[in-house]
Amino acid sequence: MLMENSSTMLGSNGLIRKHEFVRVIIQCLDSLGYRKSASFLESESGISYKSLDFEMLKSQILCGNWDGCTDTLNEIKVMDETRASALFIVFKQCLLECLNHGDDAMALAILRKVVSALRLGKDKAHSLAQSILSLRDTEFGKMDDNIVQELRKKSLVELEKLLPPPIMLPERRLEHLVETAVSAQIDSCMYHNMLGAVSIYEDHCCGRDQIPTETIQHNEMQRILGDRIIRMILTDHKNEVWFVQFSNNGEYLASASSDCTAIIWKVLEEGKLMLQHTLRSHQNPVSFVAWSPDDTKLLTCGNGEVLKLWDVETGTCRHTFRDHGFIVSSCAWFPDSNRLVCGSSDPEKGIRMWDCHGNEIKAWRGMRMPKILDLAVTPDGENLISIFLDKELRILNMVTNSERVISEKHPITSLSISGDGKFFIVNLNSQEIHMWDVAGKWDMPLKYMGHKQDQYVIRSCFGGLNSAFIASGSENSQVYIWNRRNPKPIEILSGHSMTVNCVSWNPKRPQMLASASDDNTIRIWGPGPSKKMQMQTEKLN
Repeated sequence: MLMENSSTMLGSNGLIRKHEFVRVIIQCLDSLGYRKSASFLESESGISYKSLDFEMLKSQILCGNWDGCTDTLNEIKVMDETRASALFIVFKQCLLECLNHGDDAMALAILRKVVSALRLGKDKAHSLAQSILSLRDTEFGKMDDNIVQELRKKSLVELEKLLPPPIMLPERRLEHLVETAVSAQIDSCMYHNMLGAVSIYEDHCCGRDQIPTETIQHNEMQRILGDRIIRMILTDHKNEVWFVQFSNNGEYLASASSDCTAIIWKVLEEGKLMLQHTLRSHQNPVSFVAWSPDDTKLLTCGNGEVLKLWDVETGTCRHTFRDHGFIVSSCAWFPDSNRLVCGSSDPEKGIRMWDCHGNEIKAWRGMRMPKILDLAVTPDGENLISIFLDKELRILNMVTNSERVISEKHPITSLSISGDGKFFIVNLNSQEIHMWDVAGKWDMPLKYMGHKQDQYVIRSCFGGLNSAFIASGSENSQVYIWNRRNPKPIEILSGHSMTVNCVSWNPKRPQMLASASDDNTIRIWGPGPSKKMQMQTEKLN
């Protein structure tokens, strides 16, 4: 078949060779099952999907011309290692066919003289020798011509995967190129927060309506006139709200307040929140809550007080963890929802692991364990991360018992782990948030700036699709949102009137964010109206 002039270029920048572009289109049509269309395009363009060298190989293998195969492979321009591997595939098939005809002597001769000359190493030569012995035991010589042809076709498939361009094209090349382009556009989109496939009809670019930016929740609507807006400001706490956290299944929100209560809220289908239980038992302000991985239990930490375990369904207290002198500062669960760890703000009290009945399983205490400010466990339960000595982080591997210490230059107030457990962020009172990798491959953290923090404990979180965003409270009464790839905030949300202490992003609703403030309220943030909706609203007005 005639080949297209290889000098013809396509694209506005002249970067694409026309004959290569046509080849990958023909391959795509063929792989999608449009073989007639692929054949017609080959005929019309004069460009073959498979190279002349491979077509020659194909003909030689299917007719058993092993000497011709060897000559062809020795002539084509490939690396020596690739050529040796390709010859191995050919000689292996040749050996099998010799055995099929009962010519053991020829098979052994090929094994000794030809394969050894390829210098493929003892392993592959030994593998072929074992094949000879095993095939003799299974009476290989009884195979008919149809089976032999199938084996030759399998050898061809192996060669297709092995031989490099331009002799062969990588599998599904056009799909890969398009997917790479789409992925690059998604990576450059600061607001990407969409579930599902992305259209290739136009360049991808999300608007700010993909992330929570307003204290409203739009119901799914049948038409624009039927849209109902629900304002989501929760005012049931009677004093400052210090902590909020969505459950792992996204169906509940828990909040902790200096009014000595914690509240469990139910997230309804339409996005509204309904008060489910008010947890009254602490004598001091409640500073922290933690959901068990199965979301059936909730831990609450009283400020300088005890730790309590609650049943989420009934709202009843199942256990109070009492230990004289052990003042709980933070807590976290292990994946089995039966073990938990707690850190103490008292020096030398360290960290303790309990079961749900209050039985101590393990403890880390002593001079090496100063006061613990915050801690967390990775979702796989392998790493326990804690803040101690104000400016240091300890990552303890629970499997190997190895540990790594990270030192910061400024005091650390809180930490949060990403949904996949690969990264964690820490808030510093230097008005920065630092992101580290759990595996310890980074020498320096990624840094995020713009919010205000120099006096109080401010908590941040990962959120959105694939934990692509970071959100944080701030002492200037605002909520800040960053894309993880950008050190500057992409959104600053106003609405609270006092310090925003904590934020939590719903893990199952990537467009829902909660914030807790000293103004006694919790705000539920949702996406604002899209550009299309805004235009329709303007027309109606």
